[in-house]
Amino acid sequence: MSDNDASYPEVVMPEVQPKRLLEGQKALVTGANSGIGKGVAIALGAEGADVVVNWVSGEEAAEEVVSEVRSHGVECYAHRADVSDEAQVQDMFRTMKERFGTIDILINNAGLQRDAAFTEMSLEQWNTVLSVNLTGQFLCAREAVREFKRRGVVPDVSCAAGKIICMSSVHEVIPWAGHVNYAASKGGVMMMMRSIAQEVAPFRIRVNSLCPGAIRTPINKKAWDTDDAMQSLLTLIPYRRIGETADIGRAAAWLASDYADYITGASIFIDGGMTLYPGFATGG
Repeated sequence: MSDNDASYPEVVMPEVQPKRLLEGQKALVTGANSGIGKGVAIALGAEGADVVVNWVSGEEAAEEVVSEVRSHGVECYAHRADVSDEAQVQDMFRTMKERFGTIDILINNAGLQRDAAFTEMSLEQWNTVLSVNLTGQFLCAREAVREFKRRGVVPDVSCAAGKIICMSSVHEVIPWAGHVNYAASKGGVMMMMRSIAQEVAPFRIRVNSLCPGAIRTPINKKAWDTDDAMQSLLTLIPYRRIGETADIGRAAAWLASDYADYITGASIFIDGGMTLYPGFATGG
């Protein structure tokens, strides 16, 4: 029998799976039981990160997020903590270190609104928003940076010692009448983020912000849950669609990855062009 007549076994090439963007990294997402935080937690898990789902109310919803994150073959658990409470934040980070060993990624997402006309806004409404949206981000970022500096760069995990993503808003630059406390908190997040980024960059720690525009979440349901409301909203968005939580999740996963290693101190707007001020498209 000649070689040409020989029967050879079929060659089956192994399926090569590309390494996920965040494989082996440990992430904490605050306010992750709903809305944008939920979308981000799921996206990080899909890219290989083990995730802590922080929540302060809505335990059942938090556990549902945990289950969805775990479906991607990663570890995940829920931790209840009020991010405006220093002791609770420190306990959350201690627990994460005990369970996961460290933290590589912090998504500073927890936030809320307490809207009122300026002359009717109470001190409680002002303080509640600032304490969660701004002070909460400070407390979590401080604990994360302490751990990043202690541990340093682990090259097999990431080329950065740590990554912080602050969830800001288009309202860090767009004034918002009737929401003075919220807009002030997001303007504060912008300068806090930049100042931290400047200070910790020499330690190979990256700090950035994502600035969502109109995203389909429960917090702004009135803005999109009827046809009239949606059409009114779309006049503010040149791209002519509302954002989805997955839009923010994908951006967060990329920004936390080594593909974005040279980005720090940046506000990245995810808004369909809302900050292009579409009312001026025809000359104002």
